[in-house]
Amino acid sequence: MSSKSNSDPALLDSTPRHNGLYRPEFEFDSCGVGLVASISGVPEHEILRTAIEAVVGLSHRGAVSADGKTGDGAGILTQIPLKLVQRELAAKSINHVDPNDVGVGMVYLPQSGTATNAQAVEIVNSVLQEQGLPLLLWRHVPVDIAALGAIAAQSAPDIQQVMVQRPDGMDDLAFERALYVARRTIQGAASRAEIAELYLPSFSHRTVVYKALIIAAQLAEFYLDLKDPDYETALALFHQRYSSNTFPTWQLAQPFRMLAHNGEINTLWGNRNWTRAREHSMLAAAWDDRVGAGIPFVEPEGSDSASLDNLAELIHLSGRDILHTLAMMVPEAWENDEDMDTDLRAFHAYHAGIAEPWEGPAALTFTDGRIAAACLDRNGLRPARYKVTRSGMVVVASEASASIVPDSDVIEKGRLGPGEMLAVDTVNHCLLTDSDIKERLAKGAPYRAWLKEYRVRAKFTAPKLEDSLGFDEGSLGTLHRIFGYGNEDLRMVLDPMGKEGKDPVWSMGNDTPLAVLSSQPRSFFNYFKQRFAQVTNPPIDSLRESLVMSLRSYIGGRGNILTETPEHAHLLEYDSPLLDHGQFRDLVHQFDSSFSSIMLSTTYPVARGRPGMEEALRKLCMHAEQSIDKGRTVLILSDLGVGPDHAPLPASLDTVLASSIPISRWRPSVTLQRPTVGKRSIPSMHGRTIARPSKMGC
Repeated sequence: MSSKSNSDPALLDSTPRHNGLYRPEFEFDSCGVGLVASISGVPEHEILRTAIEAVVGLSHRGAVSADGKTGDGAGILTQIPLKLVQRELAAKSINHVDPNDVGVGMVYLPQSGTATNAQAVEIVNSVLQEQGLPLLLWRHVPVDIAALGAIAAQSAPDIQQVMVQRPDGMDDLAFERALYVARRTIQGAASRAEIAELYLPSFSHRTVVYKALIIAAQLAEFYLDLKDPDYETALALFHQRYSSNTFPTWQLAQPFRMLAHNGEINTLWGNRNWTRAREHSMLAAAWDDRVGAGIPFVEPEGSDSASLDNLAELIHLSGRDILHTLAMMVPEAWENDEDMDTDLRAFHAYHAGIAEPWEGPAALTFTDGRIAAACLDRNGLRPARYKVTRSGMVVVASEASASIVPDSDVIEKGRLGPGEMLAVDTVNHCLLTDSDIKERLAKGAPYRAWLKEYRVRAKFTAPKLEDSLGFDEGSLGTLHRIFGYGNEDLRMVLDPMGKEGKDPVWSMGNDTPLAVLSSQPRSFFNYFKQRFAQVTNPPIDSLRESLVMSLRSYIGGRGNILTETPEHAHLLEYDSPLLDHGQFRDLVHQFDSSFSSIMLSTTYPVARGRPGMEEALRKLCMHAEQSIDKGRTVLILSDLGVGPDHAPLPASLDTVLASSIPISRWRPSVTLQRPTVGKRSIPSMHGRTIARPSKMGC
């Protein structure tokens, strides 16, 4: 039966929105995840059945609403069931099409009988025609609404599948790219038409996603296809969602199009912002303007897992294999591993200059429809256990109890360690261990030679006499007052940090009022707080966790994340974003035109007050833009010259504004430098440096 409901159509748009103090971007989740795959690559219903039983074994990971049936979401991703597709085509007398040439889109439509349902179908049909993808049929996915809880049933979409034929002359990758472009174009058209209910969980000729706002035990009861013996696959990803602080929706149930995720992405805001900054330059040779579709590559309303999936899909379809894609996005801890192979270290060092890591905790399963794999992030704070049977079935799950494989059939079992991968190649019929995968990646290109030729490694150099800033006690006290540092800050915060390298931590509470509520003048920085990981993540730092953390920073033009050339390695590399006098001097006097710099003042006349500050900010942005037009790639924002007559612009404010150069120019990466006199820390941000990649947008 098709999904129908007479409830308010507005209930379908269950995506969380800004509402009063509620902010959907402050959402995190922790889930159960896993995969089942056959090394032989032979599709069979047993793989699907095992995956369903495994995800049911993770039901304790999910939450259940008051109706006792509505869950946070569960789902399964498999290969296209060719036998089932062929049967559906034959039922419509379509016998001339090979099921291998069929793209299948799983489509969430507004509920049947609503005014927007027909409009949504028309959008899909129109886009398919524009994109040159011949429509074969629409298929109502057989579902049983009675299996849903009352809350899920009210918001249940009309779930259909659209099947299209591969155009003549398209190879597998080109067909997959065409379906990707079509899906994005449909989503863009739906956004402009304000039909939020139109959503495509998947559109591929390799894979299909069945997911719903349910608990795992209801998955096969709701989707009747999953019980059909003709539904055969050689691999399956499964997921049971647990939304600890999250608004559950049909769209945010997992798996997504390429992966399923247990954990959190704690670098999410930075990852999303950098992706947005690069959008205009991310079109590799494989793409044209149609891929833009008027919507971001990373869906802003998606979860952290959805954002990771969005970018992974784009990178993979641009030419990197799926293992390479995840290894560069979620890298292992390589910076301080002295025993790592030199070629593998070069692989990670090269990609560190291209893409910022999506840091977990994260246990991931992922697939391109041919390779099914699992990996952990560098910290390994999420479990992932695996078993291999005599028949060649591989089961990976976040809980040992999820696997229902009898131990008598198991020939190997174990767990993934931090940063490790395990993969099943269903095309070449092999199980790939972490060492197999990393060896293949390390030898995929001459990364070591590229780094040797192009990477510039900054080293510590002894300070020279001309590096001295010449502060005496009087001028130093003036600077303390200008930058808002009191005696308590000096005694309890800066002195322990500068003299002994200690953290300024206390065992008692902090009764200092928030800056916005304080009656006393406060530093601009005090209006902001560092964001820490939430839910289940222990506090870590680069000193105590040096094996898995690094402050390594890069300055220079970042290459297109979707391509790979030797010139991508042409960057200045620093061990820390805090530069010593010698490093700063070397940066200013670089002979390499790729790192040419200019110093811009960030002070303004005190006598002019607020108008003077606003004018200084406008001039700073204008001078930054003009400098880039003249070929400068490093802007040094300096507040040297502050005093009774000239006040500094807040560093975090002028850095952000100076970075907001129009899309056609570039997007900066930021490095801060705090000079010292002897062992004493200067509470100023003299010589803030901003690296300006020449081909990036904001």
